[in-house]
Amino acid sequence: MNNPKFKTTDKRYQSPAPPRDQSALDGILLVDKPAGPTSHDIVHAIRKRFGIRKVGHGGTLDPQATGLLVILLGKGTKLSSYFMTGDKAYEGTMTLGIETNTQDADGEVTREGDASGVTHEQVAEAMRRYVGDMMQTPPMVSAVKVKGVPLYKSARKGQTVEREARLIHIYRFDIVDVQLPNITFQVDCTKGTYVRTLCADVGADLSCGAHLSALRRTGAGKLKLEDTTAFDAIMEMDEAALKKIVLPLSRFAAGRTS
Repeated sequence: MNNPKFKTTDKRYQSPAPPRDQSALDGILLVDKPAGPTSHDIVHAIRKRFGIRKVGHGGTLDPQATGLLVILLGKGTKLSSYFMTGDKAYEGTMTLGIETNTQDADGEVTREGDASGVTHEQVAEAMRRYVGDMMQTPPMVSAVKVKGVPLYKSARKGQTVEREARLIHIYRFDIVDVQLPNITFQVDCTKGTYVRTLCADVGADLSCGAHLSALRRTGAGKLKLEDTTAFDAIMEMDEAALKKIVLPLSRFAAGRTS
């Protein structure tokens, strides 16, 4: 579900820049993604705004998720697999007492439960069960493909497709704050982890249901949220200003990240 405040008709996102030397901006751009646009929207907007032929990303964020989005420019697109396979860190909020068909706030409510008696200790215990190696089944509303068809397309038709569970690892899954029915948490995990599924599983364990109501990516590999630049600020820059915040490819040579 796109945020109506994100207007793709905005001239900043539609007007291409003049032709330029494509090698001038080879590198990595760390963007603080707002809620609303898809990761592809961000890629497209930067490509058009600065006239860069090759632009990609190092791992998607759902439309309503915010935070660190790694954008690959020019020859930086060759490092896609390097960033895709890295560990991720998030801060999020799960809301107890409501289940949705997408496991997040964008979906339709499918069940409501009573979370009024849930304690901090019960939530912490439920979350601890998911630390370590585990098999996780991708949700139906996801981009995972089964027989070449993205699961979300089958879900739109009301179909439930059998899908294989995947091995993931949760390094930590900690409570930051409890203000029932909302639980603020931090999670560090391997690539391909569906945080909304973790929240749904915790809700099921607590017998009240839950969904992911907010998510912000705070880290990707050794890259951190504090090193990002807000997307809207980037779209106001000229090329000279953009060059100053692009990380050179040499920084990532042989796995170097500092």
